[in-house]
Amino acid sequence: MPVTIGALRESTPQETRVSLVPEVAGKFAAAGARILIEHGAGERARFPDALYKSVDWADSPGAVLAGSDVVLTVQPLSVGQIQQLKPGAVVVGYMQPHARAAEVRALKERGITSFAMELVPRISRAQSMDALSSQASIAGYKAVLIAANQLQKFLPMLTTAAGTIRPAQVLVIGAGVAGLQAIATARRLGAVVEAYDVRSATREQVKSLGAKFVDTGVSAEGAGGYARELTAEEKAAQQEVLDSRIAAADAVITTASVPGRPAPKIISRAAVERMRAGSVVVDVAAEQGGNCELTRAGEVIEHQGVSIVGAVNLPAALAYNASEMYSRNLLNFLKPALHNGELKIDWSDEVFAQACLTTGGEIKHQPTAKALEGKT
Repeated sequence: MPVTIGALRESTPQETRVSLVPEVAGKFAAAGARILIEHGAGERARFPDALYKSVDWADSPGAVLAGSDVVLTVQPLSVGQIQQLKPGAVVVGYMQPHARAAEVRALKERGITSFAMELVPRISRAQSMDALSSQASIAGYKAVLIAANQLQKFLPMLTTAAGTIRPAQVLVIGAGVAGLQAIATARRLGAVVEAYDVRSATREQVKSLGAKFVDTGVSAEGAGGYARELTAEEKAAQQEVLDSRIAAADAVITTASVPGRPAPKIISRAAVERMRAGSVVVDVAAEQGGNCELTRAGEVIEHQGVSIVGAVNLPAALAYNASEMYSRNLLNFLKPALHNGELKIDWSDEVFAQACLTTGGEIKHQPTAKALEGKT
């Protein structure tokens, strides 16, 4: 029997992405799978039902959950939805295990095999499956557009009959995927860009995109390539240099986050108060608590003339391309397990083994098992 792969219309408020776009649905069908999709699943991402070919339709999310061997999601399933899954089902999507204890327990108790896309290992072979990176690149791009929209200044330099307009100064904090995309986007728009990251290894990447790397004069490099703990004096010196660059910026984009942990606080209230009136902070890490002390997730607040944007779920703001990229990540993840239309997971494959959250009534991801069950 061919495996049935199902996709839902996302029920989480403000989530506009879809886990299965028409192109990828066609590729799964060509691989021998049966596709079951809830009517309207792709509408908010601008993929109407008419674009999907060779698929079966369901009139309710329950019909998809009960009728699918594999369920693809963007946001984690609720406890109620997990209860509707067929026995032995597989779920693939974001799981947010650090924040969804009840859902993880429900997956375990139902014996569901779940794969968390945020747990896909960062290895060369899995780059095409890396949903964190694909969605982070969108967040970095959108963050700069938000900053440009909030600023009452041009980003590029303009020479006009009324005189020359100086370019805006943009500071990007965090040079991961989101940060690098933010740098590239701000540069394309003509801003003068600086960037900072605790990892000095990112210096060349920052410079290659035409930005200046902020050198705090403090190195966190330690033995074996790991960062070492800084002394109190070093932390203070580092922060003072960074605060001076924050004060000089028209727009600050913060992207520093650690999966499963609160975002590090990098911009204090005092640092915001040193910024010029009319400046903007766009905090991409707002959902993890924010890099700015004043950030409120999902809100835009003003403090002494500085706007602080608590950006949430930025990929959903570009739902069409975000869905395309995420859906291809899912295809690349599952395709090695599809053989003549049947699902056969190779548990010796490190990608499947490390991305697995639950299976066979057990929590396989050790940090989650430790947090929920005290296991080591």
